[in-house]
Amino acid sequence: MPPEYDIEKNMTNHPPVDDTVVAKFEYIRNHFKVTAQVIKDNCPVSREQSLAFTNLEQALMWAIASIARNQQ
Repeated sequence: MPPEYDIEKNMTNHPPVDDTVVAKFEYIRNHFKVTAQVIKDNCPVSREQSLAFTNLEQALMWAIASIARNQQ
């Protein structure tokens, strides 16, 4: 059975608690930017390219959220 939904954890802003967390955010963002550039350089402008960017943005958001929500 999955854990109970944590409203407070999932519906609250989680600012970085220290520079280590900020560094992790930037590390991940930089890698996603590289991937976005690869898509832009190699995929024709199209619905599919747009969906690739949208899903990449969503993946970045969830990656950052996983760090922010689970800071110690």
